[in-house]
Amino acid sequence: MRKFDLIIIGTGSGNSIIGPEHDDWDIALVERGLFGGTCLNVGCIPSKMFVYAAEIAELAAKVGPALGVDTQMNGIDWPQIRDRVFGRIDPIAAGGEDYRKSLDHVTVFQHDARFVGPKALKVGDETITADHIVIAAGARSFIPDIPGLAEAGFHTSDSIMRVDELPGRIAVLGGGYIATELGNVFGQFGTDVTFILRGDRMLRGEDHEVSDRFTEIYTQKFRTCINTNVLSAHRDGTEIVLELESNGEISELRVDEVLVATGRIPNGDQLEVEACGVELDERGYVVTDANLRTAVDGVWALGDITNPLQLKHAANHEARVVAHNLTNPGSMIEADHRFLPHAVFGHPQVAGVGLTEQRCIDQGRPYIAHTQAYGSAAYGWAMEDTESFAKVIADPDTRQLIGAHIIGPQASTLIQQLIQAMTFGQTVDQLAREQYYIHPGLPEVIEQALLEL
Repeated sequence: MRKFDLIIIGTGSGNSIIGPEHDDWDIALVERGLFGGTCLNVGCIPSKMFVYAAEIAELAAKVGPALGVDTQMNGIDWPQIRDRVFGRIDPIAAGGEDYRKSLDHVTVFQHDARFVGPKALKVGDETITADHIVIAAGARSFIPDIPGLAEAGFHTSDSIMRVDELPGRIAVLGGGYIATELGNVFGQFGTDVTFILRGDRMLRGEDHEVSDRFTEIYTQKFRTCINTNVLSAHRDGTEIVLELESNGEISELRVDEVLVATGRIPNGDQLEVEACGVELDERGYVVTDANLRTAVDGVWALGDITNPLQLKHAANHEARVVAHNLTNPGSMIEADHRFLPHAVFGHPQVAGVGLTEQRCIDQGRPYIAHTQAYGSAAYGWAMEDTESFAKVIADPDTRQLIGAHIIGPQASTLIQQLIQAMTFGQTVDQLAREQYYIHPGLPEVIEQALLEL
């Protein structure tokens, strides 16, 4: 059994742990898939490159003419769009792999892995061990148990962005961030999109005002089947036929492709981490303490395999925590997810941080809240925006923000100053009155919302 100083399982955020302070460590890097992990290869980075192109298509088709600008969307060149995306991403993945392989103190294992005992990892035909092991193996798409689906064929976010042809018709199973982002991409490119939701709304985890508005907008843009179950799937020639049930009524939907975007599940079970003594919670996530240590001394975990929110910026933060703690055992630091933000890059964008109004109510926590329309600010008015808004939630006693939720253009950017205010303990009054807001910039929507509190 070969022994290393450090084994890292997964080359997403886990890959960034290795720094100059580890130059004298003998390190094993284990990766069964594409080097660089989910975000780089099949997740947030390629999807946002598609999202940007889709936004241009939607602006040309709808927004320009509404403002008196003679723009049109006369179709897209799918292979060109796809090849631009992966023509940039694939060399980055390959370059990262080549670089790690070039280092004398790093051994790259490109195999599936599973634990076979305490700190013992079976990688291909070899068993390896180490003083320290970092589990950063991410998550995978959850595939619902639908009779005939596997035989009929389907895509997940892992494969849909690399298809050879733009589908004429696609069914999107799910209403979360992956479904709404990629569904909108294909819809704006000209695909006939049908969303199939088991519940009654999209983005169910968002503040209800945001979720309601987002669902309303998407229902106007796309065929949306709410409160609907997929009973079965089968292939009829080139078509995939889905049998649907809604309110006791059975119907049939024929499409060219199916995108399954019904959530993601952690990979701890596939690694058989419990054979090492590592604990999983009831949802299958690896259990860690605040320092990101597991129940086994010397075994750490980070990223999507530990965190249900499954956000790349959270994983990057956790990688920095683990990197520090590995080399500073006497002064370890904790992961801080108190003000962990997120964004959904649909069209419209959605961004949020902190508590929703519903969570405040459920917790019985006192709060004050205000919702401000984009159109109330000069720039939003210039955009002819009648749908977007920013919502701020504060503690009535301390006057500090406890939540913020935005739906509309640049939501993922506008929320940043609110994240900063929450992190550094600024009150609503300080944030609203003790700085300048450029007039007539879109951040004036935030200023107006805060002043109303």
